[in-house]
Amino acid sequence: MSDLYVHTQDVDGFGTVAVRLLDAKADAGLVHGWVREERAAFWGMNGLTEDQVADIYAHMDTLDTHHAYLLEKDGEPVGLLQTYEPEADRVSECYAVEPGDIGVHLLLAPPEAAGARSGWSSALLGAVATYVLVVLDRRRVVVDPDVRNEKAIARFLRQGFVAGERVVLPEIDIPDVYLPEKHAQLAFLRREVAFPG
Repeated sequence: MSDLYVHTQDVDGFGTVAVRLLDAKADAGLVHGWVREERAAFWGMNGLTEDQVADIYAHMDTLDTHHAYLLEKDGEPVGLLQTYEPEADRVSECYAVEPGDIGVHLLLAPPEAAGARSGWSSALLGAVATYVLVVLDRRRVVVDPDVRNEKAIARFLRQGFVAGERVVLPEIDIPDVYLPEKHAQLAFLRREVAFPG
């Protein structure tokens, strides 16, 4: 495996999940295909061109606090993972950041023509939890899905996350980044809950 791969994990009954650093230019077409779909509306990139998506992730590559990865199952891309330091993100204005916190955004690829894939979300979230809580040695994961994204919220809660407050993330409008105000449901997963004992 190349040094682009930061974590690989065999998941019983599912396959091998790998976390690979995103290549802003080379992966832009794939990611653009995912984020332009209506099902990805909460990701906030529906109307962007492939070049704009590449520019966003190229900018993220310049940051020490925010990172983007592709999730792969048996070598095939199946999701987009972003991690961030909460104290360097607008979410820090909405909750008390604790030492060892890490923020996560997760977008799963659309299902193939065969339809929904039972167990995929749980297997992928389990591998993500292992990466951020064990490999990166963090104490707690924070997520902030849009309050209207009931599927994502339910998925996190099934995985052991505990719901926090509903908050309003403030608008960000600076030269390299624009993010509209977001009504979000905070949820948290502590390492001792994900990996008891």
